[in-house]
Amino acid sequence: MICDDIETFAAALPATGALIGLDLGEKTIGVAVSDGFRSVATPLETVRRKKFGLDAARLVEIISDRRIAGLVLGLPRNMDGSEGPRCQSTRAFARNFDRLSSLPITFWDERLSTVAAERALLEADTTRKRRAEVIDHVAAGYILQGVLDRLAVLRRQGATHE
Repeated sequence: MICDDIETFAAALPATGALIGLDLGEKTIGVAVSDGFRSVATPLETVRRKKFGLDAARLVEIISDRRIAGLVLGLPRNMDGSEGPRCQSTRAFARNFDRLSSLPITFWDERLSTVAAERALLEADTTRKRRAEVIDHVAAGYILQGVLDRLAVLRRQGATHE
């Protein structure tokens, strides 16, 4: 089920269970996962893209191994907020993946996530070669952490309205 907003996504999720965040690039997919309580996002790996079936098979394997409850895709909006070809590609990936999985899927604005990841890696004095190896899944971690933080706010708001 594709959820167009975070509130619908939150309502579709079970009370606990890890989430997976994806940073979809043309050549790679950065993958990050959360803990079961949805507090912290951890960069996991970068999947080299081949074709959709092979890419999806690896993601389904991770989802199964980690008992993932929901999927977050970074949505690469333009800086003015509009959606270009990369957003269309991400939405197409979501539609295709939705046919393989019953998990709720949502999108998160990923503008500047790679910039933030790059800055963090530079501050950690990571070599250029190592940055190239990990940038995608570190960016996925930033995307997923944004969703986790928003879900925490929604939970707190829900608790105050009860």
